[in-house]
Amino acid sequence: MTEIIGVRFKSGGKQYYFDPQGVQVEPGQGVIIETARGVEYGECVQGNTMVPDESVVPPLRPMIRVATAEDEKIVAKNREKEAKAFRICQEKIAQHGLEMKLVEVEYNFEGNKILFFFTAEGRVDFRALVKDLAGVFHTRIELRQIGVRDEAKMLGGLGICGRPFCCSGFLDEFQSVSIKMAKTQNLSLNPTKISGTCGRLMCCLKYEQEAYEDAVKRMPKQESFVETPDGVGTVCQVNLLKEQVKVRLDDSPETPKCYRNCEICVVRNGKGKRPEDYVAPPPEELAKLRYVAPREEGVWERPAPQRTALTEALERVFQAAEESAQPIREKKMAPSERSRRSRGGSRRRRSGGEGKPAQEAAPEKKKEQAPRGDKPQGEGRSNRQSKGRGDKPQQAPQQQPQNQPPKEGGEGGEKKPSGNRNRNRRRRRPSGGGQQPKPPAAE
Repeated sequence: MTEIIGVRFKSGGKQYYFDPQGVQVEPGQGVIIETARGVEYGECVQGNTMVPDESVVPPLRPMIRVATAEDEKIVAKNREKEAKAFRICQEKIAQHGLEMKLVEVEYNFEGNKILFFFTAEGRVDFRALVKDLAGVFHTRIELRQIGVRDEAKMLGGLGICGRPFCCSGFLDEFQSVSIKMAKTQNLSLNPTKISGTCGRLMCCLKYEQEAYEDAVKRMPKQESFVETPDGVGTVCQVNLLKEQVKVRLDDSPETPKCYRNCEICVVRNGKGKRPEDYVAPPPEELAKLRYVAPREEGVWERPAPQRTALTEALERVFQAAEESAQPIREKKMAPSERSRRSRGGSRRRRSGGEGKPAQEAAPEKKKEQAPRGDKPQGEGRSNRQSKGRGDKPQQAPQQQPQNQPPKEGGEGGEKKPSGNRNRNRRRRRPSGGGQQPKPPAAE
């Protein structure tokens, strides 16, 4: 076993093992490390840990010291120098007219070396550019061409899922991704949907590839001939995540049915001819394929109630109690019923007049009001006003055509006095003993 610490030089970069030299280092602390490129500053991401000797690549380089406050100031100054060097290098690239895109500038901890990372479609002759940069910075200059995936990792950003790039967040190394993974996972082959910001296939296609490959081995292929609990048919759709298949039965091909993978028996996997000597099993045998949910262990189920002598005796006691409580309820309801009857009788006396019930008084009212509907509304009003004043209604005679007979109740017809009007007015008077209002005097 070997004691190591994990150090990362860039955010989202690869983790490297170093010898802590017996010093206890906590995750998040800055350390000064001796590397192949010289002395570098890094961040501890894994504290002192014992690992097998096979997982360590010799030689294991030692840690120089834990970073101090002065080391942190040097790192901050190098970041300012990097921003300045980035602007100068862009100006020099424009002066030389080179077809290259500058991505990032990196100073080492000691400041005696500068790395310029750029992308280009092909090979670029940057010998003149290196001479100009060396004359400006008076230090060792190194230009390194990187790919589009490395560019996305350095710059960072948000993917189509709304989360930061996996490569800049936690991926240590790039994994190979192929279009076959998208076909296995039944994804759209549209390049805009399965490609990342870098223009390459998304790294997340690799995450679930092993699970899909395992599901493909257990699931039947499209157009397979299978047996189901409802009959035989052909598979028309496969859902790898839910492990379900949609089968078009021979008896009802218009309405496919969905089944679990454990409910089907594959007779022919994939396309091909149906076996000539195949005979479909009887429905009783196919019904045995139907899935039955397993009963969960440890779940208590209430047993079905059993009728015993005790339960029958209790039912008889409850029934007898209900019968004995019935007369008491009727006695409690009696006073309220009497009050309802007394209230109902007073209402009938008010509505019916002289002791007649309301049901008998209502029809008489309708009969008495029926003749009033034969006369026009305007005439009845004028007659009532004139009678109240003591005068008789006067009407101007109108000539009628000879051929047209006079209308009853109209303007030119004769009016018959009805004796029901005074009777109705008499009935509408209040039954109290108060004085009746006198009619107004004639003007």
